[in-house]
Amino acid sequence: MKLSVLDQSAAAAGRGEDAALRDTLELAPHCEALGYHRFWVSEHHGMPTIVGTAPEVLMAAIAARTSRIRIGSAGVMLPHYSAYKVAECFRVLDALAPGRIDLGVGRAPGSDRRTARALNPHVSGMAEDFPEQVLALQAWVSGAPHLGLAAHPRPPAADIGSIARTPELWILGSSDYGAQLAGHLGLPYAFAYFFMDGQGVEQALHLYRTLYRPSQRHPAPRPTICVWALAADTDEEARFHALSRERWRVDRNRGVLGPLREPASIAQEGFTPAEMPTVEALRARAFVGTPERVATQLAELAAALQLDELVVNTWAHDPLVRRRSYALLARAFGLAGLASR
Repeated sequence: MKLSVLDQSAAAAGRGEDAALRDTLELAPHCEALGYHRFWVSEHHGMPTIVGTAPEVLMAAIAARTSRIRIGSAGVMLPHYSAYKVAECFRVLDALAPGRIDLGVGRAPGSDRRTARALNPHVSGMAEDFPEQVLALQAWVSGAPHLGLAAHPRPPAADIGSIARTPELWILGSSDYGAQLAGHLGLPYAFAYFFMDGQGVEQALHLYRTLYRPSQRHPAPRPTICVWALAADTDEEARFHALSRERWRVDRNRGVLGPLREPASIAQEGFTPAEMPTVEALRARAFVGTPERVATQLAELAAALQLDELVVNTWAHDPLVRRRSYALLARAFGLAGLASR
């Protein structure tokens, strides 16, 4: 089974937000060396926790630091933008890292209404245009003309329409809508399992597979899911570092957002009785523990959902803890990477 990475450049208390971006740039070659298949970065706006606001910029920097791993967006929130401009950005990325670019797009705003308005004050009814945007984007990123226009830089003539040389378009989602659209268009589909705590995944994947229309590049469905997981040398250590995300989830539920807090302070203060039901529910569904435990849980989930690839997202206050977690999972899954041998 293939393992991939989603990194969201999560800010950590006591460190500048710019440090989160530098951590992303250091994590990418680390995961490449471990044998991970893809390295995706996300897009969020106006949020003091997830500070990766420009995935295409991060992808260019990652391309300069890697040579094999696929690099992608998870994703570009397409309704904010012109599909033509997005296509141009990803044609540039394809020229910088030929055959390694994934273009994941989503319909959700990735922000609140005020922030969405600030991103593009001239667009109304944005989400309703999403299918048409995807169709236009699909043509332009392949190097083919659309509406009398081509997105430059175009690939060599021999590679126009090639299934290997142009960016691979993915539909991202956490609802049935994206699953149905991806199936209808014959595109790969990634379900945000970590965002929904798994709710709705069976229904979404069933719809995707049932409605799938084979395409030239993808004759068969290509689904994956993104899960949150954290591995450490002991269960106790893993649970300790998971406190940062648990505290963030509890605070988010009451409308308080901020950087990830240091787990020692969270352990010292604990959770209130009113907060414990939320924490216990998170722990019951969590992929947290030794690499053997986490790998077994992930493999069982992949088998149950008939998946041959999982995308792993890991938050920790200490970037070294994240890198260690990815290394432990790479070893547990037997990835053919240099650092996992």
